[in-house]
Amino acid sequence: MPVGDANRFVYWIQRLSEIALLCWLGLLLLFDIVIAATTSVDGQFLVPVCGVYGIYAVWRRGRSRIRPFAVMMALSFTVTITMAVIGGDGIPGFAETGALLVLTIGGLRWIEPLRNAALFSVASMLVLEISAARPGQDEPSLAAGFLLFVAWSVAAGVGAYLRFQLERRREAVHSVRRTERLELARELHDLVAHHITGIVVQAQAARVVAEQKPEAVLPALDAIAGAGVDALTSMRRLVSVLRAEDEAARSPGTRLADMRTLVERFSSSGPQVAFDIGQGIADDTLAPEVMTTLHRVLQESLTNVRRHAPGTGWVEADLRLVERVVYLRVRNYGSLSDPRVSGLGGGFGLVGMAERVEALGGRLIAGPTPDGAWQVLAELPVHGDDKSSRPGASGSPGRPAGPGG
Repeated sequence: MPVGDANRFVYWIQRLSEIALLCWLGLLLLFDIVIAATTSVDGQFLVPVCGVYGIYAVWRRGRSRIRPFAVMMALSFTVTITMAVIGGDGIPGFAETGALLVLTIGGLRWIEPLRNAALFSVASMLVLEISAARPGQDEPSLAAGFLLFVAWSVAAGVGAYLRFQLERRREAVHSVRRTERLELARELHDLVAHHITGIVVQAQAARVVAEQKPEAVLPALDAIAGAGVDALTSMRRLVSVLRAEDEAARSPGTRLADMRTLVERFSSSGPQVAFDIGQGIADDTLAPEVMTTLHRVLQESLTNVRRHAPGTGWVEADLRLVERVVYLRVRNYGSLSDPRVSGLGGGFGLVGMAERVEALGGRLIAGPTPDGAWQVLAELPVHGDDKSSRPGASGSPGRPAGPGG
């Protein structure tokens, strides 16, 4: 069922349940009217009046949690006192009692803080027990009082359970939101390190070029300015999400074109990158979260090349699909040549990428190769956290068969 149809279905279920509840209270009100019309008890006509307001209070409880509840309890208590004063010998109203029970459930679920919800619930119990004294003021009905207490206990239990579920959901939302903000903070760190490292490298290159070809400095300065603008734009976007009070609405993934653009920008101001995408890989082949993770791993790997191996001559990057596992490998040849550049960043890069990859059921391997290169290899199931397609889920327990090297 599409999401829109599912939402409409839930909406109409809620509306129909609300209509059914009001109809049930209306049926109880008819019993109160019949009883008031067929009895000669003084003041019994006040009971249906209290029931009418009870139905109104239930109808309004979604817009105002406290006022209809408080007015309903005050009105019920007033009717009880009035009938006691005029000597009436009436019975509690069915619609009145049903409305108080429904309002008790809603109050325990929604009224904030919890202390106020508990106070209103206890007040509702007292009002119900006092109304049980209407039959025969000298000898209050113990049976009616007991039945009303049992009904109130059931309503209070339902309301407390719904409140517990609501608090659990709020805690879960808070936990997810906090985790998301921590993830965005790591992304912000990686993004700033990526852009600032490029700016530093370009500034150092411009200084060298200025001594030999002064006319080539202006394009380098333009590139530095462009990188700075990109960094500020990306920072504003992420910080605005971090500061938002509501849930962050973020694009869940990227495209292969975004990865190619990332490689082209890196090649324009650094070592040349040979980026190859294997057969069978398209934008709709991989899950959005897998595509996003691959993009971030590629960005972090290229950032590390700039940061730790600025003297490298070329970089190999390839994306391969083997059965239901996608492999991203980034390999470079070079050695550390500038300690100042290697000191940039705080070390969250590969750790954060490993957490992302492992969260989707894959793994990240980074380290030197026998032929003297440095390699980062990310292995991910094409559909995210799919146990049946995790690397190493079948075959030998060692390193899974993937791209060579």
